[in-house]
Amino acid sequence: MWMNLIADVAKLGLFVALGYWLLMAYVRHRQPQRTAALARRRLASLALLTLAVSAVKVLEDVLAKESGPVDEAVLWFIRAHVGAALGPLFEAISVSGSARVLLPLAVLASVLLCWAGRWFEAALLAGSLLAANLLVYALKAGVGRARPDLWQTDWYWGSSFPSGHTLSVAAFATAAALCVGRLWPRASTPSMILAVLWTTAVALSRLVLGVHWPTDVLAAICLGASLPLLASLVIDLRSQRGCASTQTVAASVTTFEAPHRSPAERLRRGLEQVPPPKDST
Repeated sequence: MWMNLIADVAKLGLFVALGYWLLMAYVRHRQPQRTAALARRRLASLALLTLAVSAVKVLEDVLAKESGPVDEAVLWFIRAHVGAALGPLFEAISVSGSARVLLPLAVLASVLLCWAGRWFEAALLAGSLLAANLLVYALKAGVGRARPDLWQTDWYWGSSFPSGHTLSVAAFATAAALCVGRLWPRASTPSMILAVLWTTAVALSRLVLGVHWPTDVLAAICLGASLPLLASLVIDLRSQRGCASTQTVAASVTTFEAPHRSPAERLRRGLEQVPPPKDST
């Protein structure tokens, strides 16, 4: 079991490194003007590739039904080591990832951001949550995985894969952390730590309550966090290209206009550059 885990981690690292190398090679060849911008966002690119590769690997194991024994063992371990007295706490944590909490938060935050003129941050926050919910419905309908039936639990709609609570929280919390980092760069790291803690707590609560398999919440974390990361990275790269294009056009226009100025315009500009005479007194 441990050897398989080590082999999977090694393959994950290899795929991520290869994917990043291929991405940089493509950008250098096809869009060299974006190479510097992408290099400055190396950490975000690597995180996005890691999340994407991990999600694909988990989905592959779920569809092949290879994760069943490990999933069941992890759930029984959690059941044995988490006391029943903590049940109400984890139920409250689970509710924080529901639509009745996330939707009002997203609407309120988006309205405030729009009022402050931060249109990109508002779109990132609302769009990430919307995309997360659409992805949840699509995967639940496509995979159709049965929920755990190891002990008596509350009934929840839909199939087990992926965890809708976890995916939605991962998308919303990551988007919120990215927005905070744009508004207050010094708060970027603390806000991302809080996002990770919130997402992890909701994911653990779904396991404690026995309504999801561990691979359900693992894939949900990877998919949910990747949505705002991908959107932010793409928009940043496009905005960098737009700024570079604007500067290039402005420089070209200035270079083109200089030799085509009229004699009167040249004389006027020359007189403007002549320093005024000094006062003889």
